[in-house]
Amino acid sequence: MSTEHGDRQVTIAFTALTLGASAYTLLQSMVLPALPVVQEDLHTSQATVTWVLTAYLLSASVATPILGRLGDMFGKKKMLVVVYAALTAGSLLAGLSNSVGLLIVARVIQGLGGGMFPLSFGIIRDEFPARRVPGAIGLMSGMLGIGSALGMVIAGPVVDHLSWHWLFWIPLVISALATLTTALFIPESPVRSPGRVNLPAAALLSGWLVALLLGLNRGAAWGWTASGTLGLFVAAALLLVLWIQVENRSAVPLIDMTMMRIPAVWWTNVASLLLGVGMFSTFVVIPPFLQAPPEAGYGFDASVTVSGLYLLPSTITMILAGSLIGRIAARLGSKLPLVVGSLLAAVPFLMLSVAHHEPWEFFLATTIQGLGIGLAFSSMSNLIIEAVPSAQTGAATGMNANIRTIGGSIGSQIIASILASGALASGLPSEHGYSVSFAVLATSMIVAAAAATIVPVRRRPAGIPAAGTAALPEPRGGPPVTVESR
Repeated sequence: MSTEHGDRQVTIAFTALTLGASAYTLLQSMVLPALPVVQEDLHTSQATVTWVLTAYLLSASVATPILGRLGDMFGKKKMLVVVYAALTAGSLLAGLSNSVGLLIVARVIQGLGGGMFPLSFGIIRDEFPARRVPGAIGLMSGMLGIGSALGMVIAGPVVDHLSWHWLFWIPLVISALATLTTALFIPESPVRSPGRVNLPAAALLSGWLVALLLGLNRGAAWGWTASGTLGLFVAAALLLVLWIQVENRSAVPLIDMTMMRIPAVWWTNVASLLLGVGMFSTFVVIPPFLQAPPEAGYGFDASVTVSGLYLLPSTITMILAGSLIGRIAARLGSKLPLVVGSLLAAVPFLMLSVAHHEPWEFFLATTIQGLGIGLAFSSMSNLIIEAVPSAQTGAATGMNANIRTIGGSIGSQIIASILASGALASGLPSEHGYSVSFAVLATSMIVAAAAATIVPVRRRPAGIPAAGTAALPEPRGGPPVTVESR
């Protein structure tokens, strides 16, 4: 951002970005505790109501890299306003919904909000002063965890004292403010990557993501060896191979496979996948454990509201980690927080696998987990951005955010399958199932730390191109990347 705008304008712009991220991440997690209430109120089945979450994840997974690419082509601010407007419209439709079909359509529209992350990262890189880039990127990336945990905390009181419709009215107000603030106060980024959206690649990307996530979502209900489940996984694998071939042969790929093979990008994405497993699986394993009656041999018979409060420490420590990541990265780089954060995130799962009989054990676990996830999430986007040309920021960070979502979907379904496999006569999972689940998640975090240690260290800081320069490094086989003069 040019010096005449000053720190005040940067702060206003960053406020707009965090407002939008807050709305998106709240919508991602707030509905989870309310699904049984929504199911009863809309007179639908459990299998159908799960699409309220699945449709959101599918839409976000498909839209995120495409919208990131469109932002690189036509302007990140323009696309960010479109994304926030879609998020607002989807929230309005969801708040007015009186049928599960309409609610699922609304969630598909809301899922377009996933595109805000690559667009926001690109705006920060292109427009913010260099000294503020690592901290801003870190805090924005950390919002994925912060907002998700906060959504679980506030969902219970909202449903108990208002109604589940308010789970959409509250984010609607936030996303509307983000839309207005972005339109008024964020300048358009001058960095452009001319070209077109590779429609065959977009279709194949959509196809394999949909097949994969559908298989993961329905596997527990259909059976993991059922023909329908295996058919979806085979289709996902075949479409993935075709997608990679199309991208490799394209002059203007949607996702540059050469870029994805950059060691820093590849290993950061591996860590991202595994961290997504741990972060999102927390919402599947901890609240149900807390809500179980003591008659099951475990649990504290906590209400939805109280079980959400157990996650409050993780929200606080994620915010702390996100606020400090700029100074940490400036002094130590972005790799070390990823390694340390991943290891810290393993500690609470290791602890809970053997010690889960007292409430304080869960408060301690979520405190440590929030710090670890906050450090790890906040550092990953910086590592990606440091490794790729500025014109590929949207596509690279969009895919990184997507990989986290895919990891969360994979982890959630694996944990759900483990818990279901050893259910008690009452239908509740066994205590042993929870112990195994915690151990699996700890292993995922340890492997993420191992992947993080392989990420190459960048020796020079990520630069921000000066306005008016003629060209930047161009994507493989693509047209020149230009920076428009102001």
